[in-house]
Amino acid sequence: MRNHSIIYIPILLLWIFLYIYKEASTNFVVYNWLSMPYESNLSNTIWFFISTLQKIFLLLILVVFLAGIVRSWFSPEKTRKFLEGKSLFAGNVMASLLGIVTPFCSCSAIPLFLGFIEAGIPIGITFSFLVAAPMINEVAVIMLFSLFGWQVGVIYILMGLLIAITAGWIIGRLKLEKWLQDWVQNLKFEEISNDTKRLTLDDRIHAGTTAVKEIIVMIWPYVIVGIAVGALVHGYVPNDSLASLINKSTWYSVPLAVLVGVPLYACSPGAVPIAYALIEKGVPLGTALAFMMSVIAISLPELIILKKVLKLPFILTFVGIIAAGIIIVGYLLNILL
Repeated sequence: MRNHSIIYIPILLLWIFLYIYKEASTNFVVYNWLSMPYESNLSNTIWFFISTLQKIFLLLILVVFLAGIVRSWFSPEKTRKFLEGKSLFAGNVMASLLGIVTPFCSCSAIPLFLGFIEAGIPIGITFSFLVAAPMINEVAVIMLFSLFGWQVGVIYILMGLLIAITAGWIIGRLKLEKWLQDWVQNLKFEEISNDTKRLTLDDRIHAGTTAVKEIIVMIWPYVIVGIAVGALVHGYVPNDSLASLINKSTWYSVPLAVLVGVPLYACSPGAVPIAYALIEKGVPLGTALAFMMSVIAISLPELIILKKVLKLPFILTFVGIIAAGIIIVGYLLNILL
């Protein structure tokens, strides 16, 4: 295992080369290899698809690798131990921040939720974590930074944290434990083991490589579908059509975007390119981000999964709080930006 990390140097150099020349390679494929005319709807669509695909996958590989290394310090047990005993608001803040760097998405909601309940962590703190983890994970963040720029990426992170912290705090104050499924309420408190294995640098690099393999394999279909939809919007939807239908003066645009997003089955890699294409067509930033947040945070498939551990009144309360927070954020961004 010694000097195992050296093999990553040529890989890094290859990554740098591909990223620098991604636009040139896109031009070659579209206009030289495929011999497509400039500025046609089809060529614009294909150019957007190939260019965005290269940018997102190259950045995803790098950032997921680095995030995998960081995550080697954050096991589920350590996360639970860290949150144990925190006061309500401080716990909500800590849980939301941990949601950004820990390896959980809505797919792992049930075992993670049960683990927190068994550890005696308050339910409001648990939900701050569960809202932040899928909404502000490193995949969503790097895609936002690469497509929208750092300003929008920072705004999204701050708004996502605000929603996660506030939603968890409200849920904690409402004392909704009675609306947990009966078998969840009967779970017994379990002590968290302090046994940890000291990892070497090679172990952590291996963790980063494993993260790339697992996460890219899991999300690549959503990335491709999301970019394809975004490319079609970019190439074929007239610039003024969406902007005239959904603009800042249309009061219902943000609630409508949230309602449209809830039944869709897409994680952040699929939702971000669509939001990017909508903004390019004139849809206000707040409306587009509200759509994206609703797809990620309160999608119908996730609610079906949560039904196994939550009773209907809890789910409706959860959806109402998150949806209200997203709508407020959408309106706020449309007013300020």
